[in-house]
Amino acid sequence: MSAIHELGALDLWRLLHARELSAVEVAEHFLDRMERLDDANAIVHIGRELALARARAADDADDRTGIIHGLPFADKDLTRRAGQPATLGSRWQADAVADTTDPVAQVLDRAGGVVLGRTASPELGFAGYTRSALHGATTLPGHPGLHAGGSSGGAAAAVAQGLLPFAPGSDGGGSIRIPAATCGLVGLKPTRGRIPAHGGVGQVGGLTTAGAIGRSVIDVALLTDALIGRVNGVTPHELTLRSPERDDGSLLAAAVRGEGRFRIAVLRGTPWDATHDIRIAPEATAAVDATIAALTAFGHEVGEVTMPDASGYLGVSGYAEAFTSLWRGGAATVPIPRVERHLLEPLARWIIDSSDELTAGGLATAQLWATEFERRVLAAFAPWDAVLTPATALTPRPLDWYPVDDGEADFDAQVRHTPHTSFVNMVGLPAIALPVHRTGPTADGDGLPMGVQLIGRPGEESTLLAIGRQLERRIPWTERVVRRMRPSR
Repeated sequence: MSAIHELGALDLWRLLHARELSAVEVAEHFLDRMERLDDANAIVHIGRELALARARAADDADDRTGIIHGLPFADKDLTRRAGQPATLGSRWQADAVADTTDPVAQVLDRAGGVVLGRTASPELGFAGYTRSALHGATTLPGHPGLHAGGSSGGAAAAVAQGLLPFAPGSDGGGSIRIPAATCGLVGLKPTRGRIPAHGGVGQVGGLTTAGAIGRSVIDVALLTDALIGRVNGVTPHELTLRSPERDDGSLLAAAVRGEGRFRIAVLRGTPWDATHDIRIAPEATAAVDATIAALTAFGHEVGEVTMPDASGYLGVSGYAEAFTSLWRGGAATVPIPRVERHLLEPLARWIIDSSDELTAGGLATAQLWATEFERRVLAAFAPWDAVLTPATALTPRPLDWYPVDDGEADFDAQVRHTPHTSFVNMVGLPAIALPVHRTGPTADGDGLPMGVQLIGRPGEESTLLAIGRQLERRIPWTERVVRRMRPSR
């Protein structure tokens, strides 16, 4: 049999359900790997005592119907769990310990998951790469001079190293899709409202939702079903203000089947084109071209769609102003006293300081602009089952690429790296990152992952998973990740 860390999450679940493996055995295996083999700085806290207590409880339970019963995961460092560190990746909270547990962690606990620790995040989750003065940089496994992406970079780097079978993350502008694509993994950002415990509903701007990162489409679907909180096939929505636009049933079933023929459009342009020097690297274009070739071979219809008008109206100059206003609106809710802001790093300090200048009228106008933009995007995308873009415009970035001492310049660099992701959060659509391509050989002989993004209709994650599963059957990205793990047994 393959080593435990080489097994997919669904395969592990089957062995746990059949009692061929114990949850304690699985937890100890992954905890040992975390302690010995985290070369990428993916894990910022290991909670061995809590993990083994949860694993023993899973083994002793008569009821094993939880969707991820006995499977290990780790909280992102932005998620509170009572009695555990709550640093938020920030020196400001370096010694903080949570006194409550966030709903999204409660949902995964109810689903039977066994929490092992915490994965790295940039300060307050504000960056599309994972580095903090508190915890250092999280790097692309096997490439210590490159960033792993962010803000769920610790989650992605942990899965890519075989420290976890899958991992939850959060995504407010690409924070699941960027690190997933960078680390050669699958990452799903669900529709706004699809994850009752953390789906964007009720937030300023409604940008951020929980989601899943894994080696395979099937594993991501399994964890997403757990995040949704299905119990005996029914999805409770007590934690949200509204139910999702559509609920297709088990996402895992859709991923396993991987069936259907669809209409897919390649997106031309980005909403940042008017304000930033957006350049798409040849490696990103190659990833899209490889996907088009595979989709065409499967019999899907492939066409084109142009980015809808993102220029100024309603007194807002355009997409860049609207998105940054919504982002600053969210930052304004961070409860940091003004006298402690000197503890923040330049990016977080720039965002929070600039939120002081945001008026109620300015925030309301930005939200109105976003609502109108959402209508335009939905109308343009309506004829298509999915829309295809690069996941990142550039290859994985060197550690010194972001100007970390200048918050505004840092933000601009992030836009140039990932110009296709944030508008999906503004519009609230589901999107999946798929690691379809690799660059040519690098100095260590291993090419760099390059992914694509598929954007779906509201509530139709099942379509994205079906297309992803078809591509996964043709492109062996899961095997690539497993091969990288083997020298580190």
